[in-house]
Parts: sequence; structure tokens; C-alpha cells
Amino acid sequence: MALTIASLICLIIVGLGGTNKNNSTYNNLYFFRANTTDINVTPTDLNIPHNPLTDAIINQTTDAAKDALDIKDFYHVSLWNYCAGDFDNGQDKVTYCSPRKNQFWFNPVEVWGLNNTGVDKLFSDELRSGLDAYQKAAKWMFIAYVVAIVATIVEIFVGIFALFSRLGSLATTIVSTVSSIFLIGFALTATILYSTLMGSFNKAVKQYNIHGSLGHNMFVVTWLAVAFSFAAGLFWLISSCCCSGRSNKIKYGDESGRKGNYERVDSPYGHRDGAAHFQTGPGYQAPHHGVPLNSVGNKATAYEPYRVANV
Repeated sequence: MALTIASLICLIIVGLGGTNKNNSTYNNLYFFRANTTDINVTPTDLNIPHNPLTDAIINQTTDAAKDALDIKDFYHVSLWNYCAGDFDNGQDKVTYCSPRKNQFWFNPVEVWGLNNTGVDKLFSDELRSGLDAYQKAAKWMFIAYVVAIVATIVEIFVGIFALFSRLGSLATTIVSTVSSIFLIGFALTATILYSTLMGSFNKAVKQYNIHGSLGHNMFVVTWLAVAFSFAAGLFWLISSCCCSGRSNKIKYGDESGRKGNYERVDSPYGHRDGAAHFQTGPGYQAPHHGVPLNSVGNKATAYEPYRVANV
């Protein structure tokens, strides 16, 4: 149960990334980071002759365009949205977080206001195709996350019944398997998706001094959730096989399932009409009435006058 709760906590932390610009912990939880501090466009990039005049014009134009478009120094891409900010004395200072949105994906052309400016045409075809694939994969990644977190919550509630029966453990194991499958799918998709996007992004915008990187904290928490979920599923599976449902309701009898009360059995010394007749004579020892003889005398040959009555 503790492992399942730990997995749920990790999933919640993943969902909290980028939800509060005033919380430094949340701001450090992101999948991808774009650093645009030193963004620069040269005359060569625009197919303009390279000389001191064009250099000065381009530099001024680039700075003016950055201010006019309000391009920040960095952008953090999280599960629901993105956050942006500037460097303040060498420290990240988030100044804006976009509204949260289901199946969110980061579109730099739209975010940086490059639509219909012609600048977006500077992006390579590889980056454009990478962004298209990223948009589609981001939808599946979000769905996998939602299914995983819902299944994990259900697993906790169903796990309560696992404490009382093997059937409950089996049901919990099934739910845990569903949770783990979608959680692993979410983690793999996020890791492969953003790693691929980072490579395409850096290759396409390296000449503009824009750099992309991965958010290690977010991926650590994500894979911790996977590890906890997998361990929880393994625990539920083992408990369904050999640990749960061993309720000892047997008051009398052995562990094979016999239960009931003791009843009187016939004496080996003979009987008539339900009454036992015992021998008398020299050396004969009278029976101990009402006391099982296996507690006195020679236990190897003792006789138990009672037996368990099966119900």
C-alpha cells in the first residue's frame, strides 16, 4: 500500500510542475527548457550581404524585435503549460505561466509571436516535422498520464480489500498492472519525445544561439513513480499467491480446513447401547472419565475418547 501511495505522490508532483510561478519547486519541474538569452540573427541567416552596416542593423533589429515580441530569457515546458522568465543576478525568475490546458504542447512559433513574420520560415523542415510529431505524441502522453493517475487512485481503494482476501489481492494486482502499463507508457513517451525534440531543436536553432535542454528533476520524479508502481504491482501479485486470505477461523481441528466441536466416540473396550463396559481385575486401572488419555500414561498407546465433529 505504501508503494502505491508513493507512486501517486510522484504523479501528483509531476502534475504540479509549472502551475505556480511563485513557487520555485514547481518552477524547477519541467520536461524541456529553451534558453533564448543570447538569441541572435546574422545577415547570413537572412541572405543579406555581410558588412559592418548590415551587422549593426541586424543586431539592433534583433534586440528590438526581442523586446517587441516580449521574448523571455528562458521557457520551461511542463505537462499542462509552459512558464517563461528572465535571468535576475544569475538566477531564474519566472514571470509568466500560461493557462493550463489538456493535451498541451509547446509551439515556439506561436509562443514567440512569429506567425506571419517570415522568421518562422527560418526553421528547418526537420524541426517543423519534429514539432508535428511532438504535437501528436503529446496527446497520447497526456492521456497515459491521466489513466495512470486514476488507476493508481483506484488501486489504493481496491487494495483495502486485499488485506482481507486473496481475491482482493488479485483484483488489486489487475488494477496495478493497468496503472503500471500506462505509467511506463507515459514515462517512455516523455523521455523519448523530449530527447528527440531537444536534438532537433538544438540542431535547427543552434545558429541563432538558442539552446534546448531537458529538465532532470521532472524525469527523476517520473521514473520514481514507475519504480514505485512496478514494486507495488509485484507486491500485490505475491500477496495474491501466498499471503492474503489466510484468516484463521478454525477454532478446533487442523489447518486442512476441518472445524467444529468435539464429540464422544466409541470405546475400544466395547460398548452396549451407547454405554462403555470396562474390564476389571488385578492390575486393571480405571479410566480417567472426561479426560483424554493422551495427556496421561503412555502417549504412544493412549486413546482419545473424543474427536472433531465435521460441520
